[in-house]
Amino acid sequence: MPHRHASIEIGLNAVIVTVAQGLPQIVHVEDQGDAQEDGLPFGPFDPLHHRTFEIGLRSWVENQTALRLGYVEQLYTFGDRGRHRVSGDEGPHVVSVGYLALTRQTADSESMLAKHKSAWRSWYDYFPWEDWRSGRPALLDQAILPELTHWASEPPGPGEPPRPLGRQERVRLAFGTGSSDWDEERALERYELLYEAGLVPEAKRDGRPAALSRTTLPPLGAPMGFDHRRVLATAISRLRGKLKYRPVIFELMPETFTLTDLQTSVEAISGRHLHKQNFRRLVENADLVEPTGATSTATGGRPAALFRFRHQLLSERPAPGLRVGGR
Repeated sequence: MPHRHASIEIGLNAVIVTVAQGLPQIVHVEDQGDAQEDGLPFGPFDPLHHRTFEIGLRSWVENQTALRLGYVEQLYTFGDRGRHRVSGDEGPHVVSVGYLALTRQTADSESMLAKHKSAWRSWYDYFPWEDWRSGRPALLDQAILPELTHWASEPPGPGEPPRPLGRQERVRLAFGTGSSDWDEERALERYELLYEAGLVPEAKRDGRPAALSRTTLPPLGAPMGFDHRRVLATAISRLRGKLKYRPVIFELMPETFTLTDLQTSVEAISGRHLHKQNFRRLVENADLVEPTGATSTATGGRPAALFRFRHQLLSERPAPGLRVGGR
């Protein structure tokens, strides 16, 4: 029998995040091979034209969406077999390098995206159980936890890889049940459990036994093409964690802003409601902003003081973030 050689292609995924209308929004594209599912911007790495992955990412994102990216960081390499399923699954194996990109939404960005068959959409449309700003999501107790509790009580299936923690312990830690608290940084762990338990359409599409054994699936957010919802969950976890030790929130803010604007943006990303006075005390103690001397009347009420990010902070201490919630 002749020896078969697997071919590999390298692609680049971008989770492009902004905050607008009080929501964390991402760029989704329509043309991902399935008109019924959203996808993240994606393109191949061309080593003949791009010296680095990041240069390639910035180039084709601008070509596909007309957006010029600011802050960019690499997330993870996604290479599971089957992530880009085709008939027979014998085509080149696509290994994708995921990136997180932060940008400020401009007045004309929506129309620019529309010309490229792309649009902004709240990431809570894909992960509704992650939004705790108005309290504990009812979806958790109505659909997610009952299904996961039943799944966790069953023995592992054949071929399931050994794990240091059992199913019940993983559910407890990821979803904050029992003696554990909800940790907003565990967004990826939560999605991975839902996928493993066969509770999301992506698992059924990928032919996972746990999903194929179910006659119906609960409505757990909008699905995405390929493994793009997993990539997005990785970005959410990374950004929520980074918020606490780096001033990345200001990559999403205009040059000047009110403290209410800043609080709304932090709440949008973290998925948590923050007490106004506690938040302002946190910002004051962190010494992250400075007043501009100007005010805003955009809300129609009393004029609100405008602030700006204090850039010299970056050279003053190593971890200037906002310790909101979580661990």
